[in-house]
Amino acid sequence: MKTSDNNISRKDFIRNSALAVAGLTLIPNIMTASPFDEKNLSVKGKMSLKNVRLETGFEYQNGEVSSTQTDLFYVEVENGKIIKISPNQPSAKAVDAKGLLMLPAFKDMHIHLDKTFYGDQWQAVRKRTGGIKGMIELEQKMLPEMLKNSTFKAEKLIELLQSKGTSFARSHVNIEPTSKLQSLKNLQKALENKKKGFGAELVAFPQHGVFYTDSVPYLKEAAKMDIDFIGGVDPFNIDGDIEKVIDFTVQLALDHKKGIDIHLHETGDSGLRTVEYLIKKVTENPALKGKTYLSHCFVLGKLEAAKQEEIAEKLGDAQIGIVSTIPFGRLIMPIPTLYKHNVTVLTGNDSIVDHWNTFGTGSILQKANLMAQLYGYSTEFLLSRSLKLATGNILPLDDKGTQQWPKSGDKANFVLINASCSAEAVSRISEVESLVHDGNIVF
Repeated sequence: MKTSDNNISRKDFIRNSALAVAGLTLIPNIMTASPFDEKNLSVKGKMSLKNVRLETGFEYQNGEVSSTQTDLFYVEVENGKIIKISPNQPSAKAVDAKGLLMLPAFKDMHIHLDKTFYGDQWQAVRKRTGGIKGMIELEQKMLPEMLKNSTFKAEKLIELLQSKGTSFARSHVNIEPTSKLQSLKNLQKALENKKKGFGAELVAFPQHGVFYTDSVPYLKEAAKMDIDFIGGVDPFNIDGDIEKVIDFTVQLALDHKKGIDIHLHETGDSGLRTVEYLIKKVTENPALKGKTYLSHCFVLGKLEAAKQEEIAEKLGDAQIGIVSTIPFGRLIMPIPTLYKHNVTVLTGNDSIVDHWNTFGTGSILQKANLMAQLYGYSTEFLLSRSLKLATGNILPLDDKGTQQWPKSGDKANFVLINASCSAEAVSRISEVESLVHDGNIVF
């Protein structure tokens, strides 16, 4: 492939440049080749796209949103940022997006990149015995072997996420006496290898309990490293002491200026007490507001409606977010109630083909689709709002139909998909998913 001072091959561009578009992913309309012509990719990290479809507003009938307006635009990108959006220039020498819809790149906000079978020999989940502590024993036996190639498998899992339009993840990573800090170090290698097209924030996760297996010294060491959150899991069921575990977690987060993200699967009284005690501690320590999350928090799905409203209001006041997997067995989480009280709601794939879960597609857009089905969000307006589960709460249009994304200066993290608007993308996920080009990220 010949190159000149102004042009470079796609492969060399990705390898050598500062990367014009971080996390750019294409889900094309059954194309046999990428529309990203290497002649249009500049060595200076600049790129222009024509025929880019963007949402511009809502159309109404009898006061109800009936459809979403879109139009074609010319988008210029430089050094990972959108620098200009202008009327379309169909005859310009630029990357031809062929009318595909540009949406914010997807975010998987609850996943375990550090422990998976994906990319390695197939294994299904083994029969579980002994509850959560039985699973801890099983994991203690499995981890030494899993760690031998966990960097490779994490990279393959990242590639799967990228192929589904995801450019960012919040990954929990085991910190416990069996793997010590090795699981974290191995994942950090994978993320370093994939940093040009994928970003992440990390949660130091005491999968085997904080005190049950004496993970304290390892958590303290991890807190000094390049992580973002202090994690936890079922303080009562595993460690037998809600306040002791939460107090330790809160103090460690405060000492090292980290956030908090705690797995909570408990659905009974202990689950509710954990939620209420965490709300109390965050309220006492305002520095943790907006930086604290409960993952799963299945107890919310077991509460009576009035209690759901009460807890949702308290969560909103404390600015504690909920990161829930979808679906979640027979539980129907009160997501509309959480939205009503301004609680941040995020989602993720959680486990993908590992010893906890045999399933998992890697698609966050599919999660938005499932949420819409569960709550009957079948109207144009509600379908378009459902997209925020996939994008980490970024939407092209606000609730009044005013365009708010993309804007000049925004990070150039986006996907191009075969849909006329975001509502259609959420509704027809099975069709959109089938159009992923070769299962790979395409620049």
